[in-house]
Amino acid sequence: MRPGDPGPSRDRGNSVAARAVPRAPGESQPRPPETTPTRFRPTLHPGAWWLWAISLGVAATRTTNPLLLALLLAASGYVVATHRSPAPWARSYTAFVRLALAVLLIRVLFAVALGSPIPGTHTLLTLPEVPLPHWAQGIRLGGRVTAEAVLFAAYDGLKLATLLVCVGAANALASPTRLLKSLPGALYETGVAVVVALTFAPHLIADVRRLRAARRLRGRPDRGLRGLLQVGLPVLEGALERSVALAAAMEARGYGRTAEVPARVRRTTAALTLGGLLGVCAGTYGLLTAEGGTYGLPVLLAGVLAALAGLRLGGRRSPRTRYRPDPWGAHAWLVTGSGAAVAALLTLASVRDPGALHPGVVPLVAPTLPLWPAAAVLLALLPAFAVPREPS
Repeated sequence: MRPGDPGPSRDRGNSVAARAVPRAPGESQPRPPETTPTRFRPTLHPGAWWLWAISLGVAATRTTNPLLLALLLAASGYVVATHRSPAPWARSYTAFVRLALAVLLIRVLFAVALGSPIPGTHTLLTLPEVPLPHWAQGIRLGGRVTAEAVLFAAYDGLKLATLLVCVGAANALASPTRLLKSLPGALYETGVAVVVALTFAPHLIADVRRLRAARRLRGRPDRGLRGLLQVGLPVLEGALERSVALAAAMEARGYGRTAEVPARVRRTTAALTLGGLLGVCAGTYGLLTAEGGTYGLPVLLAGVLAALAGLRLGGRRSPRTRYRPDPWGAHAWLVTGSGAAVAALLTLASVRDPGALHPGVVPLVAPTLPLWPAAAVLLALLPAFAVPREPS
């Protein structure tokens, strides 16, 4: 570099970027650098991703049609592929997909081994039946396996697998540390514990991979019981050291300290929170049963309001401030609204046309794709096109 040449500038993430201006002929001193303001792109609120994923999970509970469930899986997977960050916690989506496949396989295996109450005429195979004592009436081990029972178990397992994948999508899209800032003060300590657990899990997986790779390079076994012990002990030791260091750092920063509140406020908080949770449970039970359809929604709304009031009062024990809180803008409303629209439309479709959303297995028929419920599921893809990707 020659004397007088401007040195390389570093981008420190500030809102103003400096640009050097060359010296004009006849000037004794260089001009001051021009400042060009850079636009700050707000990040999406992490709670919007969770509400979007929960709404897709609610939509998955309203149907057992494998075609609609496959559309839900494809929509959530595409949004995760377009908006997932390279952070370690975002890699949990693959683990949730594997867990969903395991749940689906276990559900089908249970139907094959333990039998199913679904009658059927298409026999796939006949397993040796194990005789059971008289007190185990209604339970069967082995016997005839029908295509209707296997298909019913596959539909049921696919619904549960879709729920797990939706939860995995929320974990991959929403930053747990940013979500912690949005929690009410009453749930702050619980949120800290959950965030610490979610943060440590990727580090454990990375430690296991690093140690196994190091043992393979040294020609030592990394599989079997011996390899598991020699890899697991260093991982456990590193996790304990990391947890002790984190506990000391949190203690030094005042985590866990609470403010003094009057006894009357504590009793009111406990009564509102407990009564609100009971109201939510009773209202949910009323909505799920035909007899409680009249009182279910009012009791549910009253329970939610009471629980929110209890959380608001309970936040007085944990006074804290938020540094740069995440705004809830138009993109957050769009993401939440798209998920809520999918849940509402599939719920309406399950009431108006239950046969299309719950295909029967007796008699054995192929499922069909209903048009307007499938179009409703496609609304879940709006975040992939309308929400800008956050900078990594």
